[in-house]
Amino acid sequence: MGEYKFQSLYVYQLALDYIDHIYDLATCLPGPERFNLSSQVIRAATSIALNIAEGSTGQSDKEQIRFLSLALRSFLETVACIDLIEKRNYISINELEGVRKLGRNLFYKITRFMKVLRD
Repeated sequence: MGEYKFQSLYVYQLALDYIDHIYDLATCLPGPERFNLSSQVIRAATSIALNIAEGSTGQSDKEQIRFLSLALRSFLETVACIDLIEKRNYISINELEGVRKLGRNLFYKITRFMKVLRD
């Protein structure tokens, strides 16, 4: 991978890893939720990588920050979905810890990237 600028960004690669974890999580949801909550969390996670990619393409730093901000919003949407999954006891807290840990790292990397662009 690497034909486009965003593909070499560590934060983009991390977002792809997070999406993989979200897909795995979504397949563990009970039947009725596979068409509701599953779809929602997958779309939100996918939006993270899409916004990182879109913001990196020949944009000003200010514009790239705006897209990274959208990626953060999508990330926070996945956190809310995971909270709901946990609250409904669809997946155990222990099983969710891996995706939560990866998500915290992704959140940190996106916010650090935004800070670097601002400075």
